[in-house]
Formats: sequence, structure tokens, C-alpha cells
Amino acid sequence: MSADFMPIRGYDHVEFYVGNAKQAAHFYDKTFGFRPVAKLGLETGVRDRASYVMQQGAIRFVFTSALTPDHEITRHCALHGDGVKVIGIDVPDVAQGMREAKARGATVIQPASAFEDEHGVLKTGILRYAGDTVFKLVERSGYRGPFAPGYRAIQPVGQPRPVGLAAIDHMVTNVYLGEMNYWVRWFEQVLGFSQLTHFTDKDISTEYSALMSKVMENGTGKCKFPINEPAEGKKKSQIDEYLDYYWGPGVQHVAMNSADICKTVRELRQRDIDFLRVPDTYYEDLKQRVGKIDEDYDELRELGILVDRDEDGYLLQIFTAPVQDRPTLFFEVIERHGCRGFGQGNFKALFVSLEREQARRGNL
Repeated sequence: MSADFMPIRGYDHVEFYVGNAKQAAHFYDKTFGFRPVAKLGLETGVRDRASYVMQQGAIRFVFTSALTPDHEITRHCALHGDGVKVIGIDVPDVAQGMREAKARGATVIQPASAFEDEHGVLKTGILRYAGDTVFKLVERSGYRGPFAPGYRAIQPVGQPRPVGLAAIDHMVTNVYLGEMNYWVRWFEQVLGFSQLTHFTDKDISTEYSALMSKVMENGTGKCKFPINEPAEGKKKSQIDEYLDYYWGPGVQHVAMNSADICKTVRELRQRDIDFLRVPDTYYEDLKQRVGKIDEDYDELRELGILVDRDEDGYLLQIFTAPVQDRPTLFFEVIERHGCRGFGQGNFKALFVSLEREQARRGNL
């Protein structure tokens, strides 16, 4: 019932506001293996910004930067650094979705609008979300272009070298202490999501810091959005550090599925992507804790991949270090074998490694 008023087909795209879109696109091409598919900018008649659309599997990233100093995008990057601005979700009817969202209390930034070119009509509407982040409802059933009106297709230089990233699994938002439940209700009321699971500071804590998290998902389970808030601790938590350096709430990480996480991580390591490393003691009793899996435990240890199990199966996961100088946005690679969870059994080990990185930066 909850999915009826806001049917969602899945993630459409994620748009990042960055200081230099051309360099960001090059980085995600040469390291994470995303293929450039479309561009918007001076060559396409747009005078104030440039955008590159990058794709791998069903994942579509857009990197946008401003061409003028007094632009909203310039101000966003000055305040937050590089980060996620737009979470695009694929819906069958933007007009209906925006009507329902507005009636349920959402703040509308852009009402349902149609954009047309020779490839057809793309419809979108934009809702305010946490901090400066927005949700964009996208209806592309009547559009056949490379991404959106104003964009032109581009051909990659050289052969694309994907690393096996297939789809977005979930996207995590960090908010201030006391705001998590507000956004939980927002997802329920505005988007028709329900709560999948809840982690308290007892689940996610060390001697020094803690956080609380609730996971929201839509009716089909296609879109999942964990929401984190800091909890009281002796020292500054990873969520506090993010909020300090992002200057407000925002997307902490994007998790992407791989059908072969060992192959994906090995390739990413060869391309100089840095990953968080949990203490080696994590692997000492891992086999006893998790049981039989298809992967080789020695290979997982070598690559630093984590494993967790629930009643439905198991998952493998690993987290990159922040992908910019500010300790804000990072990525997760995840491979699921039936498990619907988020690696609760790994939280403690992850926190230890995160705190070690925070201490290195002088921010614990």
C-alpha cells in the first residue's frame, strides 16, 4: 500500500557538484571505470556550467561544475567541497509524484516540468531533502536521448575499462543529532518508504564514538536510504567529522553492487583507489563467525574485504577512503548473497579503522 502513491522504478542518476567537472570525469573514468556518455557545456549552448554524464552498468553519475564565480554551484562547492547535490529517482509519472509529495508536506524546489528536444520529452520535479541535497523525480519514458535535453552524446577516448560495478545498492545520508527521526518520517510521508532496520548506539560504537542509523526503503526494495546521526561519545564520531567538513547534512557514501567483489577491488587497487583497512584481528575468527561462503577467506583478507551474515544469506563489502581532501564523501563496494542487511557484524571493526584515520587527520 505504501508504494502506491509514489511508485519508484529505481535510481535514475546521482549528480555531484564539483570544482572541476572535466577532471572529476577523467578521475572516475580512469579509476572507477565509468564511461563518459554525454556532455553539457559551452559547446552545447550552455554558458554557466559544464556537466559530464558517466555510466557503468545501471549506475549513472553526473559531474557538474560552474563556469562563473557567482553561481549557485560555485557557492555549493565553496561551502561543501565536492559532494552529492541531486539524487535522481526514476518514476512513471512525475506530475502525479510531485502532487502527492506536495500534498504530504514536501518542499517543492521545481514543480513538475517538461524539457524537450529532438529526442523527445523528459519530465522532472525537484524536492528539498537534507541540507542542500535534493531529490529529483525523473520520468524518461518519452525520452530517447543520451541523458537529458541540452546534452550531447560523447564517445570515450580509448577503450572503456569497467571494474564490474553494476548498480547502486544504497545511499547513506548524515544528519545532525536529533534530525534522524524527522527524515525517517519524511521518507514515510513524502515518498511512501518504510523502515527496514534500525541501529542504535549500542550496535554501532567503540570506546570513543557512536552513531545511530535507520534504514528506509521503498515498497519494491529497489531504493534504500540509511540515515545516520551522531550519538554521544567520549570523542568526535565519524558523523561529526563529516558534518564539520561538509558544513551540514549530506550524502556520506554511495554503495555500489558488484557480482565479483574480489575482481572489482583488485582492479580498483591497481588503479590506486585507497580503501579503509580494518585491523588484521578482524580475520582471525571470521570463518567461525560467518561460516561457509563461496569466496576464499585468504583472498578476502589480502584485499581487506569484510563479510557479514544474516538469516537470509551473507554479504561482502569494502569502503574506500574519502575521494577528496575533505573527509566527507566515500564509496562502498558490496556483493550480496541473499543478505538484506548492511554489515552490522562489521560495524565495530569499521569504526576502529575509521577512528584510526580520524586520529591521523587530527580530528578524533
